Order: sequence, then C-alpha cells, then structure tokens
Amino acid sequence: MELLFVILAGLIMGGVARYLFPLRDTHGVVLMPAVGAITSAVIWEVLTWLGWAWNDGWIWVVTLVVTALVVGITAPVLGRVRRDHDRAQLTMLLSRKARA
Repeated sequence: MELLFVILAGLIMGGVARYLFPLRDTHGVVLMPAVGAITSAVIWEVLTWLGWAWNDGWIWVVTLVVTALVVGITAPVLGRVRRDHDRAQLTMLLSRKARA
C-alpha cells in the first residue's frame, strides 16, 4: 500500500515539474510524471531491499527528496537537450534543401 502512495507522490512531483520548468513543449505531457513515478518506485524498492522499514520516516524522506532531485534535474536538462537537437536537425535539413 505504501508503494502506491510513493508512486502517487512521484506522479504529482513529475506533474508539477512539467509546469514549473520552461521548455515543456519539447516533450510529452506524461513523460515527467512517468519519470517521477518510476524514480520513486525504484528508490523505495531499493531502500526496502536494503532493510529500511516502511514505517520509518527516513525511507519516506529519502525517497521523496531523491525523486524531487531527479525530476528537478531531468526536466530542464531534457528541455534544453531536445531544443538544441531540434535546432541542429532543422539546420541540417534546411542546408540539405538549399543544396538541392
């Protein structure tokens, strides 16, 4: 049951990050919530496998903080990389068209 709450928190963090950071038009609507959900689930499971108790506060703190960091770093970096790649692709295509 706790895993469900953790995944929901990751989805919410990803959804907030989508609208908090610029360049959201460079990726899909579901990508950042999916990154948040997957990150929170993986972190929770790893900590559980390491023996952290589900009812201990630290597993929640670590899971949510790491998820927030991953989503907070991924959203702006992904936007910049996609924008730069799209510009390079457009330049290449336009230069091919001009040569033809």
